[in-house]
Amino acid sequence: MADEIILLDFWHSPFAMRVRIALAEKGIEYESREEDLSNKSSLLLKMNPVYKQVPVLIHNGRPICESLTIVEYIDEVWPLQLLPSNPYDKANAMFWADYVGKKIYPSGKLVWGATGEVQEAAKKEMIGNMKELEGELGDKPYFGGESFGFTDVAFIPFCTWFYALETCGEFSIIHNCPKLVAWTKRCMQRESVAKSLPDQYKVYCFLMELKKKFEAR
Repeated sequence: MADEIILLDFWHSPFAMRVRIALAEKGIEYESREEDLSNKSSLLLKMNPVYKQVPVLIHNGRPICESLTIVEYIDEVWPLQLLPSNPYDKANAMFWADYVGKKIYPSGKLVWGATGEVQEAAKKEMIGNMKELEGELGDKPYFGGESFGFTDVAFIPFCTWFYALETCGEFSIIHNCPKLVAWTKRCMQRESVAKSLPDQYKVYCFLMELKKKFEAR
């Protein structure tokens, strides 16, 4: 009997994109159910009663929540390894994947969503955070070395924000972090990534509409 795999999804969510990429890397067929986050489905509320957020992977009726936990689960259940087998390398990959969610996401959100001094401070923090990641990448093709892996999956969805960040923050990512931009282009050549990420201009339009709603409150 084939596995039943359902992803509670949202096209714009970089966290949901992580899961889509991981599933595509493994060649796993699944049903994507797009959520309306302003009117969350009863299934989402049932499957993720703690955070009530996407993504949620439902594997044979059992939910797995939080994007990095889901990607790690996918990596353990299906062949083609994203996490290194070496314990130290695995811990390092998970550290930098966690760094993306704790550093890149909140500062980036303020670059496109805020104005004035708050935005300026967030921009400086964002550039500093990206430089940290660029230092970890070094001259390697991917964060784990020669192979596309866990940290790449965690970070690459945020490249869909790059146009919005540059436009709203009035700065150049390629000027500040050329190696990261080259890494982004390498990742985008992978079918799993290209098919899982939305167009950055579409993301920009969505974020600007979201910003207007916040400002109108």
